[in-house]
Amino acid sequence: MTTSYCTKKTMTALSVLSVLSMPAIATAIDQTEVKYGGYVKLDAIWSDFSDGSLGGDSIGRDFYVPGTTPVSSTTAADAVFDMHARQSRFNLATNTKLDDGSEIKTKVELDFIASTGGNERVTNSYSPRLRQAFITYKGWLFGQAWSNFQNVAALPETLDFVGPAEGTVFVRQAMVKYSIGNWSFSAENPESTVTTADSGRVETDDASMPDFTARYTYNADWGHFVIAALARQLTYKVANIDETESSFGVSASARVNFGKNNLKFMLTQGQGLGRYVGLNVANGAVFDGNDLHAIDSTSGFISYQHHWNEQFRSTFLYSFFSADNDESLFSITGNPTKSTHSYSANLLYSPAKQLTFGIEYKVATRDTEANIDGDLNRLQLSAKYVF
Repeated sequence: MTTSYCTKKTMTALSVLSVLSMPAIATAIDQTEVKYGGYVKLDAIWSDFSDGSLGGDSIGRDFYVPGTTPVSSTTAADAVFDMHARQSRFNLATNTKLDDGSEIKTKVELDFIASTGGNERVTNSYSPRLRQAFITYKGWLFGQAWSNFQNVAALPETLDFVGPAEGTVFVRQAMVKYSIGNWSFSAENPESTVTTADSGRVETDDASMPDFTARYTYNADWGHFVIAALARQLTYKVANIDETESSFGVSASARVNFGKNNLKFMLTQGQGLGRYVGLNVANGAVFDGNDLHAIDSTSGFISYQHHWNEQFRSTFLYSFFSADNDESLFSITGNPTKSTHSYSANLLYSPAKQLTFGIEYKVATRDTEANIDGDLNRLQLSAKYVF
């Protein structure tokens, strides 16, 4: 939720403009609506790892990241406790009405969840990071926003930052997008993640063209259904090596309403999807010394939210990811993730519409091609106020 208001600074500017007799500029400012919104959230997280634990600076301690779940055949179980307010965020948005009846909108959003800096010894200071920054005008979007390949409206309500982390498309990046009717098309920033013989992951920024997406949304009284397609180029250019591989994917998702309750799901399949699914639990391709080989994957989730009454509600969630790794490339890829899945359930209590307290329990398993797996049991308590 956001609240529209006219700031004291804006009012002062209008007063000055009035004194200076500049009606044209004053009118332009007067036609711009400014909104400020966001939320403050505290998370208390107890994590029990079956095979060792993550370091204190690992992002997997702040929220569930499937690729970080430790796997080992020798390390003992370990439990850790964390508490932070890093998911808190704020945004500024503007809406300017033009003389021809059209509108120019902007949005800038920041949070602290994956930022650098700070420590837990004294001040717990963390740098803000850019989530979104975009302009919309007559169906066009210019800037950084959620990928057109992703359906944000299908994400279930969870205490965990992402929720169905291994099963959802989850990408924000710079793009140019055009929407018309139920259709939207985009050209987005490219980036490849490649496995090589001497490195678990190489991030390359050598693509000669953007990533392309197309999406169709069907809205109905019962909810909505989305089908999205992705086409992009995977690259690996080092020294005298210049290799490319094509990547294609399709994702279907929906929200189905049953009165106040709802069912949400997503199913995504493709070749070389890499960073687009599972928070990059698998790379897009493997370089075997001569050629690039795209990694096929299938992922998805299903969730059901039930409202017990006006104040209590619960979300039940299952999420999965599976990679079709080429066994002949094991000497190159080492021990990649074969599959990962998780279950979670929560109970949320809202004594007021914008205030929510909750408890959530998650069980997750990561399995590698060497048949070594690791489990995570996580209990999370949260308090959140949306303004």
